[in-house]
Order: sequence, then structure tokens, then C-alpha cells
Amino acid sequence: MITLWEPHAPQAAALPESIELDGLALNVYGGAASSRRVALGVMEIDVTGDADVRLEWRLPCTEAAAYWTPGGSSSRWLPAAWAKPQSSTLANGSTVGSLIGSGDKAICTFAAAQTIALASAGVAEESGEFRVWVQARGRLTVRIDLSARHYAQTLADVASWWSGGGAQHVPDAARMPAYSTWYSMHQNISPAAVETQSALAKDLGCDVIIVDDGWMTADRTRGYGHCGDWEPLSLPETGKHVQRVHDQGMAYVLWYALPFIGWDSAVWDRFKPYALRNLEHMQAIVVDPRYPAVRDYLVGRLVRAVEEWGMDGLKIDFVDWFAAPDAPAPGPEADCEEVADGVERLLAAIHGRITAANPEAMVEHRQPYVSHGLWPYASMIRATDCPLSPAENRQRTVDLRLTSGPLAVHADMLMWHPSETPEQVGVHLINVLFSVPQISVDLTTQTPEQLEALRFWLGQFRSNRDVLQLGRFQPARPELGYPLVRVSGADTVVVARYAPLPVEVPATGWTHFLVANADHDTRVLLIGDFRGELHATVQDARGRTVSRGMVSFERSITEVCVPTGGLLTLANRTSEGE
Repeated sequence: MITLWEPHAPQAAALPESIELDGLALNVYGGAASSRRVALGVMEIDVTGDADVRLEWRLPCTEAAAYWTPGGSSSRWLPAAWAKPQSSTLANGSTVGSLIGSGDKAICTFAAAQTIALASAGVAEESGEFRVWVQARGRLTVRIDLSARHYAQTLADVASWWSGGGAQHVPDAARMPAYSTWYSMHQNISPAAVETQSALAKDLGCDVIIVDDGWMTADRTRGYGHCGDWEPLSLPETGKHVQRVHDQGMAYVLWYALPFIGWDSAVWDRFKPYALRNLEHMQAIVVDPRYPAVRDYLVGRLVRAVEEWGMDGLKIDFVDWFAAPDAPAPGPEADCEEVADGVERLLAAIHGRITAANPEAMVEHRQPYVSHGLWPYASMIRATDCPLSPAENRQRTVDLRLTSGPLAVHADMLMWHPSETPEQVGVHLINVLFSVPQISVDLTTQTPEQLEALRFWLGQFRSNRDVLQLGRFQPARPELGYPLVRVSGADTVVVARYAPLPVEVPATGWTHFLVANADHDTRVLLIGDFRGELHATVQDARGRTVSRGMVSFERSITEVCVPTGGLLTLANRTSEGE
């Protein structure tokens, strides 16, 4: 447990140790520090002590436009230095931040290696400086980047630093479009309903179906009182049902609310003494993972999906509810003191069992349990729920892309009103273009036009998967909600436009340049140093060709009409060698 020091007087008992590196003065409290320069403008500082240790620094807050954290906040305003510190644990949050200036340059990006830490960053009103401190128990390692590069690159380097350069296997299916039952069915799960949607989703371009809440209960009131037994009451003959889905060519992932034991479960009396938190409003408890009896039971329940029923992975939900700053002292049956240790042992055991049964088994996690300490136990991480909110879904998936390292980033499930236009369906999909889409509408009720939009854009996700998910990622202007996002691959550049902004076309380095237009302004202005002509194809939201021909860049500027929800594809015939 980390003790919170008063933010304006970190430690009254002793004066801080002061060090300076690359012109940055740092104060160290509670321990001894060592520092090293790892690249131009990039440093790492280690602090060790017997209790809580803290590192603090200040820098001029000039040309500052935004303060980025991985919390998925729609607002990027600069907090005050006296604002409440952010607490990160293995189960909730991550200690990383970036003060961003004009031109999307990082003024200061910082991160802690520790998964359990406190951090505060904000404007000191007295001086106009930006003040940062990070605190952890016993040892603290902080990376500080003052290189003034694009903020996305500094954050990508943080993710690489966290991973230690090691590779992690992510199954191919985790990067393919998926269908989710949550918004389309909620708890109304049955084998026939799942198989119907699965077949239609496969035809449209999905490779995975994720069956959410409702499979383990006949109750349809959306409470959590029935969690804990995890018997497939709404999926009889489960193995045969899973095989039928597999025969359609779809992988199958099953949802679990991992921490919850509900009032109405058969094991309520057995596990009530192991409550970490009581959730009366949810008719359940969060069980304490520090106890082997709890972990053994939960592991045994969850791995059946893969080991016995032949499924291809688990959607493990609500891990962040294990975060308990006021956790009671563990009893004699516990085998670890910290809840985080119990969480890690639990997730490691689940992941180890299911991947032993199926090396390609997937695990989905979700914001806000984004800690790099959980990467070894997950394949993908999803934006937290934001139904029918394309801009929020965009911001959350972009946030995840910036620091999720090897994991496949998934959008929150996409839904829309039955009368939605195909153009707006295209807008929904473009808003999550740089993640893996999860579709969650009743496909039997979609109009032919809506289905055309789905088929077209899911095809783009598939055909451009490598560049969209693994290319060099550069989202612009976080303080404005990322109105323009660019990703670059070996020979392809993709830009998504969410506001009436010009799109810069580089002179070299690509053969295909794609512009996805999610704005209602259809006049896409192309600017840049390119000289000559390009072959341009414009498609609407349904994939129909609107125009095809040559566009000229003789004056370094040209305008192309791209329908809302549509796509412009530029082909550089010179680079192709034609």
C-alpha cells in the first residue's frame, strides 16, 4: 500500500536529494537515486528506499496544448498541480503521461516501470510551470522523454520500454473483425440466435463471435446475482453448438464477469466469507484473489470454455473491480499479502491453462485495466463501453493504440438505430478504423444498404489490416479529440478525416494513399510537396465507385469530393514503376 504524502510538502522529515540531467532538475524523496541517459533527450532515473519513494520535477509550461493520459478522457485540458493524484494498480490504470505542445510535439513524456504507483501532473499556479511527481513503494524507475518528437512516437517508445523488447504472441484471430452479442442481444442468448448472427457476420467479413452476458442464466433482468456458477443454462449442448459455429468458419469467445459471485449463485454461501468488496447494488460480491480456494475455483470455471467446450477464448470482464485501496487484511488461508499479486496469479493460471489446451486461444481485457503488467495474460484490449458514440469510441481506441504495446486494440461494440443511413454506418466504422471493429447490431434487420456499408468497410479493415493495426501511428491534435489520424506502412498510407481539415500528401514513400472521410464536409483538400498526377478512385459508404480519374498536384494543392462515410484511394503510378 502506497501512502499519499501531502502534495505541496512531499516529505517534511528530510530534505530532498537533488540531481540534474540534460538541464532538468529532479528532487528525490525517501531514497537514493541513480540516473542515465538512454537517448538524446531521454533519461531513466532509479530511486530506491525502505518505504515510499518519490521523484519530482518541474519545467516551463510554454506552448502547452494538452496533457495526455491513458484514461480515455474526452478532455485533454491541463490539470492544476493541486488536483487529486492518479493511482495506478495492476488491475486499474497505468502510470504514463505526456505534456503536448504545438505541432503535436511532446514537451515531456514520462512513465513508471512499476505497475503500482501514484502520479500527479499539473500546472503550478504560482510559477506557470508544469509540476510532475511519481511515487511508489521501495523502488521507482521513471523514464522521462524531453526529445520534442511527435508525442505518439514518445509513447510508442514507452510501450517498447515496458515490454523490454520481448515479443508476445497475439493470435491472428484477435486482429480480425468480430461480432459481439452484447448490444444486439443483451442477455437474450440462445444457440439459434448466436448461430444465426454468426453465419451472417461471417458472410460480411467477421472471423470471431463474442458471446456476452446471459449465456449462464435464464434471468433477463441484467443483474449480476447469477454470476459465479458459470453453467451454460442458455447454451444447452454447448460443445455441439460451438462446433456448429466453428463449421461456419468463426472463432468463439465467451464472456465472464471474473470477480463476481452473485447472491443467487449456488456457491454464494461458500464464497461469501471471501468477499473483497460488497456490491449490494449489483447483488454480488467481489471475491478476494489472495486466497487459493478462490483462484482455484475461478480458474476451474473459466477454463472449461476452452478445455471442455472447444471455444477459442475468453472475454474477461471487470478485472478493474479487484482494485481495492481499502482491502481488508488477508486471513490465514491467503498466500499473498497484496491483492495485485492475487490478481496476477489468477490471470496467469487462466491464461496458462487455456493456451495449453489451444495455443491460439484469445483473452480480451478492457479499459481501464490497461497495465503493461497484464499484457502477458491478454491478446486484445477493448475500449470501455460507449454505445452509439463514434467520437468517444475513436478517442478511446486511439488512446489504447498509443500505449498498448503488442495487444490488438478493439473498439467498443458498434451499434446504431435501425433507421440509420448507410453513410452514418460508414462514419461509425471509420471512427474505429485503427482498431479491430466489433459489430453488435441484429444483422437480420439491417437494410441492404446498411449491409453494403458493413461489407465494404469490413473489407477495408481486412485488406489493410497490417498497416491499420501495425503501421506507424500518428494521431493529430489530442486536445481536439484526434480530428485527423494517419498511419503509415511499407508502401501504404491511410488517413482518417473526422473534421473539415486538409490532408497532407507526402511527395515520396508510398504507392497507395487512402483517405477515409467521416466528416459531413465532402470537399477533401489535398496539399503537399507532391508534383504531377495521381490516379484517384472515390467510393461511397457502400463501396460504389463514384468517380475515377487523374488528379493534378501541379500547384501543390487539389480538391476531391469524397462522400461522407466514403473512401478516396490515390495510386502513385510513378512509385509503382508504371
